[in-house]
Amino acid sequence: MKATRPIAPLLVLLLAACGPPADQAADAMDAQAGAAGEPALTTGRTPQFENEHVTVWKSVIVPNQPLEMHRHDNPRAIIALKGGTLTVVNDAGERHDMTWETGNAYWLEADPPGELHGDVNEGPEPVEVIVVQLKGVSE
Repeated sequence: MKATRPIAPLLVLLLAACGPPADQAADAMDAQAGAAGEPALTTGRTPQFENEHVTVWKSVIVPNQPLEMHRHDNPRAIIALKGGTLTVVNDAGERHDMTWETGNAYWLEADPPGELHGDVNEGPEPVEVIVVQLKGVSE
C-alpha cells in the first residue's frame, strides 16, 4: 500500500511561505477593513517572483492613494488585471495619462535617466497590474 501524506500541513506550509506572517496579515486586514466589512485595498507593490532575468510584482493603485516617487531603470511588460487610467507625474511636475484595459498587456521602455515619477489614480476604482521588469538590459 502506498503511503500518503496529509495535504493540509503541506498547504499551510505553502501558504505561510507565500505571504506575510499570520499576525501581520490579520493586523493589516483589520486596519484595512472597509465599511461593508470587506478588506479595503491600499496602494502598493507586492513582490511575486524574481530571478536573474526579471523582477515581477503586483501593483495596486487605489483612487487618491498615489504610488510614491520611483523609477524604472529597465524596460517592462505591464499586464492589466483590473484596468483604468493612471496619471503619471514626474519630479518636474509634467503629467501624462496611461490607460490600461483589463486583460491586455503593454510594453514600457526604461525611464529617462535620473527622472522619478509617481502614479496617481484619479478614477473611481482601483487599478491592478502585474509588472514584469527585465534585468541587466543595457540602454
